[in-house]
Amino acid sequence: MNLNGKKILFLSPHFFGYEKAIVTRLKELGAEVDFFNERPSDSVLSRGIIRVKSSLYQAKINKYYKNILNKIKGKNYDFLLLIKGETIPFFFLDDFKTLHPKAVKIFYSYDAVSEYPKFLKLYPYFDQNFTFEPSDAKKYQLHFRPLFFLNEYKNSADQISKYDITFIGSAHTDRYLIGEKVKNDAEKLNLKTFFFYYAPGKTAFQLKKIFDKNLQTFDAKKLSFTKLSHSEIAEIYQQSFSVLDINKPFQDGLTMRTFETLASGKKLLTTNSDIKNYPFYDPQNILILDRNDLKISPEFFNTPFQEIHHETQEMMSLDSWISCLFIKNQDDYWKMN
Repeated sequence: MNLNGKKILFLSPHFFGYEKAIVTRLKELGAEVDFFNERPSDSVLSRGIIRVKSSLYQAKINKYYKNILNKIKGKNYDFLLLIKGETIPFFFLDDFKTLHPKAVKIFYSYDAVSEYPKFLKLYPYFDQNFTFEPSDAKKYQLHFRPLFFLNEYKNSADQISKYDITFIGSAHTDRYLIGEKVKNDAEKLNLKTFFFYYAPGKTAFQLKKIFDKNLQTFDAKKLSFTKLSHSEIAEIYQQSFSVLDINKPFQDGLTMRTFETLASGKKLLTTNSDIKNYPFYDPQNILILDRNDLKISPEFFNTPFQEIHHETQEMMSLDSWISCLFIKNQDDYWKMN
């Protein structure tokens, strides 16, 4: 894969450092990358307003994007890559097309249309639209491309498992309720557990509790407001026999955790039954949990992880994700049943 000399304008929210990893890899592949946060601000107040009623924040959003247009004047971009698109104003996309008529415009979403209906208005502005959500790909004729893992998670030397089940993730929806049920059931089976719930800040968490009744039962003592780095998470995964994944109940697209776990050579417990439609699905490695009737199979912990074929693992990597977006789509490979 060669992106040598290609100029890319990349707009994305900050999401746990993945945007930095994408920028770094694009540059390693020879591209010149200008990155801008898709949001004007990551403050708790601004994120809350953007999510609940962005119109109250529109003047600041417009000013922010006009400033970006000024900064990129005179550039001759080959690509525009947008991830998420929660705040980007349509005038910016119109002006970018006028200034860079030959640039290929790429949109990637790791959320569902049901949660962000704005996506439907964004699609016509782009030459290539990708989604991690299989049902959206079918319904709206989009390219389907799941997420990826970073190289930090690639399987290293085997370690003796310190934990039988590990969970590391943000506090949202019914994650806490499911996580605590799994944790309690695991401990009844004498399985060792490590659970880490994260929130970006105390104020943000209190605001979330107003809109998400699931969080009202959350024991704040079990919550961390300091996130773990990818290297820290990868190290904990290496000390684990399996990792628990709890997807949002209204999403079928696979989380980043899915790919990181399997790349680490660890077994996966997941509430996402759609995983059985993917090329790497193996019931010996993946235990599907019914979020409405949670049952842990003790036998799952008595068999070793089955190594994933090298070519299959490569398709799950960041390099493959980049190649799919910038070089050639992978619709044939990721074709869903």
